[in-house]
Amino acid sequence: MQISPSMLAADFARLADDAALVADTADWLHIDVMDGHFVPNLTIGLPVVAALLKHVAVPLDCHLMISDPDRWARDYATAGARNVTIHAEAASAPVRTLRAIKSAGARAGLAVNPGTAVEPYADLLPEIDMLLVMTVEPGFGGQPFLDLVLPKLRRARQLIARHGGEVWLQVDGGVSEETIERCAEAGADVFVAGTAVFGSQDPGAAVERLRAAAIASGRRCGGGPAS
Repeated sequence: MQISPSMLAADFARLADDAALVADTADWLHIDVMDGHFVPNLTIGLPVVAALLKHVAVPLDCHLMISDPDRWARDYATAGARNVTIHAEAASAPVRTLRAIKSAGARAGLAVNPGTAVEPYADLLPEIDMLLVMTVEPGFGGQPFLDLVLPKLRRARQLIARHGGEVWLQVDGGVSEETIERCAEAGADVFVAGTAVFGSQDPGAAVERLRAAAIASGRRCGGGPAS
């Protein structure tokens, strides 16, 4: 069970300092790249990611919520991001782009919005290392978790099991100590949490509490997905 704190909930004027608060407990740092077109918000881009890479030891998990991921995805991998995720709804040439990410040395992820079915993308499972199921509408942090996505998360886990490859299943949006257990029970094994981490007095300890809750839920379900 891996925890990826979302820097969207951190202080943008102190990104490296806030990243250091979770350096000993987080598996990844989740970077939400938004362009104001694919989603109605504008956050950070490649120059900030490249600068942050110079100051953090935790690998970066870059989530591209942009309208032209085919153009930009490889650059994030080349800059040093260890995982780059593109949106199925935005990619015009997903196979080519996913392979370009991998050829640049990063893991490749595919994300789907709450209203997007996962089944049409089953054939892309051999091309990806991670499937991201959004549990809020993308664009803003601090939104409430959408329970209606849980059945899709279970279907995604079933698709991955039938595929047989080692594909991580990530959830992003509204993940907290109250919701992470439901996500783990549905099959998720990588969890993005923003406000639940950086909104707490001790972000590092918050990461550990989230991980413990996810592991406990997996055990109750007979083991859950591989950690």
